[in-house]
Amino acid sequence: MKKKISLLALILVLVLSFTGCSRSDTADYDETELEQYASYLVQSFSGMTEENFENFENMSELELDLTLLQVGLPVSGEDFLSMISAWRAGEEECGPLVGIGGYETQAANDGVNLILDADFEERDGTIQIAFDDKMNMESLTVNAEYSTGEILQKAGLNTVLGMGTVFVVLIFLSFVIWLLKFIPVLEKKFRKHPEAAGRPETAGEIPGGIQEEAAEVDLTDDMELTAVIAAAVAAAEGTSADGFIVRSIRRRKSNKWN
Repeated sequence: MKKKISLLALILVLVLSFTGCSRSDTADYDETELEQYASYLVQSFSGMTEENFENFENMSELELDLTLLQVGLPVSGEDFLSMISAWRAGEEECGPLVGIGGYETQAANDGVNLILDADFEERDGTIQIAFDDKMNMESLTVNAEYSTGEILQKAGLNTVLGMGTVFVVLIFLSFVIWLLKFIPVLEKKFRKHPEAAGRPETAGEIPGGIQEEAAEVDLTDDMELTAVIAAAVAAAEGTSADGFIVRSIRRRKSNKWN
C-alpha cells in the first residue's frame, strides 16, 4: 500500500514539473520581437501590389528562402506563400488595410499565436500569426468581424437555399412519379397484342349494318380436300378431273345449295 502511495506521489510531482516547464517555455517568448516581426510582415503585405505578390510566387524555393533570410523574417518559403494567399483572400473580403491596433499573445501547444486588431476599409477584423516553439512564423489568418444583422442575414440566406433545394428535389420527384402512370399505356401501345396476328380482317359493311368476316380461306395445301373438290366438279361437268387445278376455295355467304 505504501508503495502505491509513493508511486502516485511521484507521478503527481512529474506532472507538476512538466506543467511548470511548459509555462516557463511560454514565458520565454519575447513578445516585443514577435510584435516587430508581425508588424513588419503586415506592413509589407499591405504595401505590395499584385505584381509584387506574383514575383514572390514565381521565385524558386531556394531563391525565396534566401530572400526571406536577407530580409530577416523567420519564415520558410512555403509558409510565406501560404501567408500571401491568406492575406489576399482577407483583402478581398475586408478590403485594404487601414491600420493596426493592439496586440495579444495566446499560448498554444506547440508555440504561440499573436493576434492583431486590424482596421480594414470595408470591415474590422483580426490578423492571427502563428509562431512555433523556435519563434518561426508558420501561418497567417485574417478573420473578419460581422455584425449581428449580417450574421442573421447569412443564416437566413443559407436556410432559404437549403429549404429551396429540398422543395425543388421533392417537386422533381413528384413529377417523375406522375409520369410513371404513362408507362403501361406506352407499353400497350408499342407492344403487339398476341391475338391481333390470328384475328381475320373484317370486310366492308353490307346493307343492314351487319359486317361479315372475309370468307376466303387458303386451303390449297390440303391435298385430300382439293382432290375431293376437283372430283366433284369433274363429275358435275361430266369431264375428267385431270384438267382441273384448284387454286382457292371460297365460302359462300349462304349455305343453301341452289
